[in-house]
Amino acid sequence: MKYRKLGASDLAVSEISLGSWLTYGVGVAGENAVACVDRAFELGINFIDTANVYGRGAAETFLGEVLASRPRDSYILATKVYFPMSATDSGLSRAQIAKQIDASLQRLRVDHVDLYQCHRYDSSTPIEATMQALSKAVRDGKARYIGFSEWSPQQIEAAFAVAGSERFVSSQPQYSLLWRKPEEAVIPLCAAKGISQIVWSPLAQGVLSGKYVPGAIWQAAGLVSLARAGSAVSPSRCRTRVIPMWERCFLLSPATRGWR
Repeated sequence: MKYRKLGASDLAVSEISLGSWLTYGVGVAGENAVACVDRAFELGINFIDTANVYGRGAAETFLGEVLASRPRDSYILATKVYFPMSATDSGLSRAQIAKQIDASLQRLRVDHVDLYQCHRYDSSTPIEATMQALSKAVRDGKARYIGFSEWSPQQIEAAFAVAGSERFVSSQPQYSLLWRKPEEAVIPLCAAKGISQIVWSPLAQGVLSGKYVPGAIWQAAGLVSLARAGSAVSPSRCRTRVIPMWERCFLLSPATRGWR
């Protein structure tokens, strides 16, 4: 496993991180989930990424349990805040950030996270309030560094313009060979500001993995055949036939005879 510094931070993270969306605490049985985490450590993965909204706290709770027996300095832990946790709890206001980071720390069974990320931009809260709340979390020792996911260049610039606030060290955009929009402005801007990319869906939710066999039938807002007469599912065909719908695709594979 290779490791890299995360942006302008002193965090040395594995090039491959372990995510937890739709898996731990929700879609993967306990035994298998534990085995997955154990195997990740065996392979040298030290970077674990989650969010409070994953399973409405279930993913964080699972990770808190499975990581409890490991030394805290053996892994880099990241979580996120923004999406609704209840009918009245969402967004990036001062009150929500203060409330949600405490709840995340309790579920994760740690006294701090290494990276606290804004899961999206909150247009209903002044950026000054959000940055001040994130900065307080860092200065209170509850988070070592801060990051964001799916922010526009204008939103990133606005955050850096807030005087006296902590600086972002990471960006988490959707990015793959099939979705390269961040290359246009977000990645260059981040590079200039010492912000690393922690990309989500780098294999386009499996489209680029090579596991989708010839003859596969895709469903995206109705049946779409991408592999007729035994032709392989290729990235170029996915780009022209599915994008931007690919994210809603499901596969019925003759090899598995089941939904993936």
